[in-house]
Amino acid sequence: MHRLGVVPALLLLATAPSPLLAQRSRAYAPVAAEVRRGIARGLYPGGVVVVGRHDAILYARGLGHFTWSARSPVPDPALSRWDLASLTKVVATTAAAARLVDAGALDLDRPVSSYVPGFTGEGRELVTVRMLLEHTSGLPSFVPLYRRAATPAAAWDSLLVTPLLTTPGFLTRYSDLNALLLGRVLESIAAEPLDRLSARLVFDPLGMTHTGFTPSLSAWRLVVPSQLEYGRPVVGAPSDPNAAFLGGVAGHAGLFATGMDLARFAQMWLSDGRTPDGPFLSPATVRAFLTPSLVGGVRRLGWDAPDSSVHPSAFGRLADSTVVGHTGWTGTFLWIDPERDLFVVFLTNRSLDPHRRQSIVAMRDVRSRVSDAAIRASGGCGPALPVAVEC
Repeated sequence: MHRLGVVPALLLLATAPSPLLAQRSRAYAPVAAEVRRGIARGLYPGGVVVVGRHDAILYARGLGHFTWSARSPVPDPALSRWDLASLTKVVATTAAAARLVDAGALDLDRPVSSYVPGFTGEGRELVTVRMLLEHTSGLPSFVPLYRRAATPAAAWDSLLVTPLLTTPGFLTRYSDLNALLLGRVLESIAAEPLDRLSARLVFDPLGMTHTGFTPSLSAWRLVVPSQLEYGRPVVGAPSDPNAAFLGGVAGHAGLFATGMDLARFAQMWLSDGRTPDGPFLSPATVRAFLTPSLVGGVRRLGWDAPDSSVHPSAFGRLADSTVVGHTGWTGTFLWIDPERDLFVVFLTNRSLDPHRRQSIVAMRDVRSRVSDAAIRASGGCGPALPVAVEC
């Protein structure tokens, strides 16, 4: 892992000599081509891609449009705000948990019930915070809380009594409910709502000035639509129904951010927890959160990783076991590779496709192609970094 400070990404991009920018633009043309391929296939109207290292932005580009109308804006990597969907789990909830672990306020191996007393009975006392991050709690993948409860308060009560499907700690099942419950744990510790504590602990220290829950009305012109209502694109609320029902602030979804803000987030992890202003996380905590789980398979604490049983992998054919990342339902994607010192941010609004439920596999293929193109363009297939397939 790199322990150097992070040079401000926007500064590096803006001050690079124009011949160098032109050279990089040619080198990364295959990345742009893959993003355009997804637009041409009708999977999403637009997207941004940002590729970089721990101390530099190598490429940043917006392509397509906010909506299927050519008159809508072209996305901007630095200004356009995307509905991150499940990337919220990593960028807000996991990162805030890591900060609290560093501060000694959160013990990953304590029962969840010690932080959220209502989560008891029927084996729930066995569920630890670590199991929430590893997705081994035994909770189901999804429950429509917005249908089961009349109010947000009743929805939280319903979550606390949701039956476990398996004995905690033995089986991996990716679940929104794990991150929802982890958000409640963090709120209990910090005695403040998740939106405020994640801003205080994560976004503000990292200079992520365009990241947050429930974007204000004044910022809506910068928000890329992520859902359809009566066939028309709308902005201002997360596309996830549970997050929307809970007021737009939840541990599993609801966060909005720009590509360049996520680049700052990725650079911190590649820099062993350091930022230009000093340490953000201790190296030990960074390693703990990026180390494969003993029970959770390829998963890390809050993070996903390439799974050899999934074809094509969203992480690409060239990704190896050091890569960690996460995807989002709306078409968002972030991964980091400490060995290659490389990250890729790829944000789209696939959820604006009326046939979005049928486009999941196709979107995985686009993500895979974008990832491989970014690795090749960044020189990630050199002799010092052998990979299992031809580059």
